[in-house]
Amino acid sequence: MSARSNPRLIAPRAATKPARLPKQSALLRYFPLWMVLVAIMALALPNILLATINTTARVVRSVPTWLGGLFVPRQQVIAPFFTAEVSYWAQDIARWAEIYNLDPNLLATVIQIESCGHPTVRSYAGAQGLFQVMPFHFAPGEDQLDPETNAMRGANFLNECLGYANGDAGLAMACYNGGPSVVSRPYANWHEQTQRYYVWGTGIYADAQSGTPYSETLRRWLDAGGGHLCRQAANTLGIMR
Repeated sequence: MSARSNPRLIAPRAATKPARLPKQSALLRYFPLWMVLVAIMALALPNILLATINTTARVVRSVPTWLGGLFVPRQQVIAPFFTAEVSYWAQDIARWAEIYNLDPNLLATVIQIESCGHPTVRSYAGAQGLFQVMPFHFAPGEDQLDPETNAMRGANFLNECLGYANGDAGLAMACYNGGPSVVSRPYANWHEQTQRYYVWGTGIYADAQSGTPYSETLRRWLDAGGGHLCRQAANTLGIMR
């Protein structure tokens, strides 16, 4: 019997696997998404570049300002010869001068003589704080030793004294120390303390107005007893002398 006539003797054909289609590349598969991203970048890129350029330009323009500030000293608010304890309050003095329309050097002179910058000092007569304001100038409940409140009351009274003195700073300081009545009385009739206050105040303030870096009047005030007050102020403020 031949193999052709006997189906059982015919060798089975090897099974054939179905042909696979070649895989698509990732680029072709996600082609629409790539196109969208490219389109977005094309639209956004000019704005991104413009923002970057503008930011860089602002930074470059600002460099001279802040770099110059590192080397150019700040403009002095008060005369340079005031003691360190008074200069401690320089920025506050500038602010108070603007608020109460007063010369910052006049405020600094009053602080120098009254407290040498000591914010909590009290006098034997009852004067309080930085500007040595008498208690009757405060409203009930006010913190008399709070620098802001003390400055407000002191500056207000100093402005009143300038009014009594027709703008004369020396007479205004005498008024601040001895009361408004001194303005209408001759110097010889003033209390001795007020006379000294007038001499110290007018001398220091005149030096401050002249722009001199040194005040002989201030030195004499320190030697006459002001130095002790300033040492107390330095200890309170934590200033090394």
